This record gives sequence, C-alpha cells and structure tokens, in this order.
Amino acid sequence: MKKTSEKSDKAQKVIDRMGQKLNRQMAGSLLACVHCGMCTESCHYVLANPDDPTYAPAYKADRIRKIFKRHFDWTGRVLPKWVGAATVNTDEDLEELKDIVFGKCTNCRRCTINCPMGVDYATFNRMARGLLVSVGVMPEGVAVVSKDQWETGNQMGVLKEDYLDTLEWMEEELQEELEDPTVKIPVDVPDCEVVYSINPREVKYDPRSIADAAKIFHVAGESWTMPSEGWDMTNFGLFSGDDDLGGSVAGRLYESVEELNGKKLVISECGHGFRSTRCEGPNWAKADVPFVMESSVNTMLRYIKEGRIKVDKSKNPEPVTFHDSCNNARSCGLFEEPRELLNLVCENFQEMYPNRSENYCCTGGGGAMSMSEYTPNRLKSGVVKANQLKETGAAYVVTSCHNCVDGLGDVIKHYEIDMKVTQLVNLVANALVIDEPVAVPVEAPAEPEVVEEIPVPVEEVPVPVGVAAEAEDLPLAGRRILVADDEPDQLEFISMVLEDNGAEILTAETGDEVLEVARREKPDVLTLDLHMPGKDVGEVFELIRKDPELADLKICIITGKPELRKLIYDRSVRPPEGYVDKPVDEKRLLLNVKKVLEVVHQDA
Repeated sequence: MKKTSEKSDKAQKVIDRMGQKLNRQMAGSLLACVHCGMCTESCHYVLANPDDPTYAPAYKADRIRKIFKRHFDWTGRVLPKWVGAATVNTDEDLEELKDIVFGKCTNCRRCTINCPMGVDYATFNRMARGLLVSVGVMPEGVAVVSKDQWETGNQMGVLKEDYLDTLEWMEEELQEELEDPTVKIPVDVPDCEVVYSINPREVKYDPRSIADAAKIFHVAGESWTMPSEGWDMTNFGLFSGDDDLGGSVAGRLYESVEELNGKKLVISECGHGFRSTRCEGPNWAKADVPFVMESSVNTMLRYIKEGRIKVDKSKNPEPVTFHDSCNNARSCGLFEEPRELLNLVCENFQEMYPNRSENYCCTGGGGAMSMSEYTPNRLKSGVVKANQLKETGAAYVVTSCHNCVDGLGDVIKHYEIDMKVTQLVNLVANALVIDEPVAVPVEAPAEPEVVEEIPVPVEEVPVPVGVAAEAEDLPLAGRRILVADDEPDQLEFISMVLEDNGAEILTAETGDEVLEVARREKPDVLTLDLHMPGKDVGEVFELIRKDPELADLKICIITGKPELRKLIYDRSVRPPEGYVDKPVDEKRLLLNVKKVLEVVHQDA
C-alpha cells in the first residue's frame, strides 16, 4: 500500500507489519465474530464497569478488526463503511489503540472460552500489542521491563552476583533449619536429573520460595541444580507481543539446560513462565527442545505419589482456596494437579466459584502489574475477584503463579480482605515429614566390562493377547475405558479418539448403565458426563467412590455445564482424577486421560 501524506510513519509501519504477522488463526478470529454478545459478561472489566461499552471484548476487538478489514479483507476494500472498515493515520490513533490493547485487557482468554464462534481475542490482541511495541508505542513499564530482560537476561534486572548471593544465603538458612550442613542449593552442576528455573521475583522479593523448593528436592533425594546464567523462566515477550524477545529469553533458558546436560527442566510456580517456556517458547525460539519440561506442581505431586517425600496435612490446618492462573489453566490445562496436591497437604481445601477455565483473572495478568498508568482501572476491575475471595471464607488463597501472588495481594489490600496469599511450594515444604536425612543418590562409575547381559522388559503396560504388535506403541494400549455420555456424537467422538490410541472401549448412556457396566467390567478409567438420564450422576459418582470393588477406578469428568461441578466436587469422597470441558478437544482429551492413568492414589 502506498503511504499517504496524512499517514504517520509509525501508523504505516503498524499496517505493514500486521500483514506480516497475520496467520490463519488470527484471520479466522478476526473474521468470525458475529457480535452476539456472549463474551460480554465473561470479562471482569465489563462486570466492574457495566455502563461503559468500551470494555466489551467485541468492542475492543473491533478496534483491531477495522484495520484488518480495511487493509487485508476484500470486503473492507470494496465496501469499507458497510463492514466497519477503517484505518489508523496518526500517532494519536496509535495511542488510543495502546490504551485499549494494554489498558483494558489482561489477555486472560476468558472471553475466548465463552465465544460460540471460537474467536480468540487474546491472540490478536497480543498481536496488536506487538505491532505497537515495534514502533515504540507502549506503556512505560513495558518498555522498562523489556529492556531489563534484553540486557540482563531477566525481567527484574537482577545482577548475577545478587542472584548467587541469594542462593548462598538461602542455603545457609536451610542448613540451619534442618541442622544439616550437607544441604546444598547446587549451581551449575552438570548431568543432573533436574535443572530448576525460577521467576526473578523469587530472588528479589520472595527468596523463601527458593529455600522451600530446595528443601523438597533435598528430602526427595533429587539430583538437581540451578544455572548461574539463563535461569529466568519468565518471558515478557508473552505480554508485550514481541516474538523476538520471547524467542531470545526462551532460547537462553534452553541453552542453559543443554549446556548442563540436564535431563528435565522444572519450572517454578509461575503461570506465564510455564506457558511461555513450555508451550510458546519453542515456537518463538524456533527450537527443537531435547529435554522434558514440567511445572514444579507436577514434580511435587509425583514425589508424594512415588513415596519420595512424606507429608502431614495436619501441619496446614487453616481453610485454603485455590486461584487458577489464567495461563496455567485456560492456556495450558493445568487444572487438577494443583487441587490433588492441595488435598494431600492441606486439611481444609474449598473451591472458589467459578473455577478452573471459568475462573476470573487476578487483575495482574498480561503484564498489567508493570503498567502503573492503568492501576486505577485494574483495581476497580478487581472487585470481581474480591467478591470471589470473600465468598470462600478462606484464610489463605493459594496460587501457582508469582504474578497472581502480586495481583491477588493488591486486590486483598485494596478491598481490605482478611486473607493471605501463598503458593503450593510453601504448603508442601511446611507439610514435609522428615524422618532422617536423605542421601542424594550418586551414580556409581561404570564397570570396566560387562559380565552378563540380561534382557529387561521395557513395556510399562501389558498388551492383551491378540492385540497387534504395533499397538504396543499406542499410549493407551491394554487399557479398558468406559465412556459415559448420552449424546451420540460425543460418545462416538470420545470413543474413537481413545480407541485410535489403543484403548478397549466400553460405553454407557445413562447413570444406571454406568454403575452396571463399571461393576461388571471393572474398567481402568471412566470418562463421565455430568448430565445424563437415569440415576443422578453425582450420586453415581459417590456410589462408585464408596464401592470397595471399584476403588481403583479412575474418573475423568467431561462436561459442557460448569455449573454442575458442585455435583462432584462438593462431595465428601475423593475428587475425580481428571476434568475436561466441552467442546472436547482431541489433544486435551488424550492428554488428560493419559495423566489420569498415571495417578496413584495416596491415602491421607
């Protein structure tokens, strides 16, 4: 497009760069909105500002959509007024757009999951942020934090000597606490099983969380280390929309793990750190990551299940509730693991409502904590989260995200709520039962010669007789799964996905059939829809949990009615091992069922 005399250089660059950044997902979302309004009440900004239509997700999306229509969609070029196409001409236009994409949205994606057309507003809102950042139009805090991460390798500008001094200080405190001078916070140790990465906030404001993690690693007998360089797993590229920054930061961390020859990268509790490192970073960095990456939530849960650490939930008797981080939950599917861990280490866990994918943002998402000019709007919108917190009556709100720790802390202070914020690592460390010092296993040197070669079977799951040999490679081979759903298309789809991955499928279409088939066939897993005819599904769930013959049956809830969750989670029996929202996504379904099959029940 030719540059007009009325268009500023920055505006022209934004338009040109939009053409380079558009992909199928963004174009689909920009075209798919039918302005039905379903997204409106899903946004905490709207709920806190009901008389201001400019906070509605569809309105905000249209500020970006009009540019797309005008320059990249044929309807906007032919009939611009009819389709609402327009453009940006001046630097003032860009400043107005900045206030919308940075100041009126935290990219929490709650509107996305409530959109019947699948419009992912947060995705192209992040794109718009990146376009503005590329021409220097951004909140001052975003510029400062991005500069720190580019120049120092971490978003808080923590110097290497301060980082190492903090680790040494925490090591000394831990040795004193455990009365064990052998306790270490190892740095740059090669060939370890685990490389542990953290949020720079932990160094600057919350070093105790580092000591708590080190305590857990020590008691578990883990072979672990922390890198001296490239240790920041947070990534402001996710918030700013700058893919170049995102790729650089993620790449540094990946290089640190590879240089240390670490087997697994464990990411401390941070929603956007987990998402940007594990889910987005490989794309930004264009890297084929050769090691496993997991949240420390999964690590701690696995240690308990494997018996590597013992916990006593009576050490955490206060009532606690859980806040789902938007990035952990909505964007990465980390719903059930933190709840399972909380039930193992706390005596009194109670849900806040709504929860999981329907939970509201802490108000600090999308980098909002760094944008001081928008603080009044952020805190005003926090009334939605404040009401959620108050209704629980809990003494503590737990979150697996350092960004949420700050966001929730601001809300609690602003609305004068009698509640404290903590994280799972703190609760697990407090609940630890330490019988005696645990020696970290050291791999013995290899023998100079092989005396005898003994074949070792490698299959983790036995494959039934008659199953084809290639089925051994399927993740669900040898598993019997009962699929319960009264919608024929859902029943067929779920069954097909699981069967294609090696499972033997049983089906049920009513609550009564679920009980009958489960008792007769003793399946490994039950996928249970919450809305079926016949016997009440909540009652069916409780009967299964109380039946000694079905004690090993693992249950994954699948529902399109979040309001029915109370049928299950408010019961006194053990909660389900998995949860999937409808509409069912093939990858998420398979991921959750595989996770459910890995669950080993831990008696409290």
